[in-house]
Amino acid sequence: MAKRKTQRLYFVLLGGLAVATGIALVLTAFEDSIVFFYSPSEISHQELSPGQRVRIGGLVEAGSVSSAGDTVSFIVTDTAETLDVTYRGILPDLFREGQGIVAEGYLLASGVFQASDVLAKHDETYMPPEVAEAIKAAGEWRGDDT
Repeated sequence: MAKRKTQRLYFVLLGGLAVATGIALVLTAFEDSIVFFYSPSEISHQELSPGQRVRIGGLVEAGSVSSAGDTVSFIVTDTAETLDVTYRGILPDLFREGQGIVAEGYLLASGVFQASDVLAKHDETYMPPEVAEAIKAAGEWRGDDT
């Protein structure tokens, strides 16, 4: 009888180990695809590993957009800090100075953000929630109070 209890205990422990291993593998796989959001102020205080994909958001600073060939450079601000951004490609039609954007990419060693995707707001009242919160936290919110 004791032998059956011991076998059952080993079976339960082996099953628990298999479940824990499966969960660890799933979490490891998700870790590679998770992209965190930061405002320019948060980027200046973060220790980002080289090549770590992140999203930044803020307002495109007036007078900061310049292009050379198919590479566009601009400055994103949350009214407290600024971040230089470069993007190679065609910007969304709604991209313009003074508007909210979200860019996904990585921070170069030079401190410039290399964007691989740029998303612009889609109507006059929309701003990504993370961008709105960062601007509200900086005390510079000029929109509605929603």
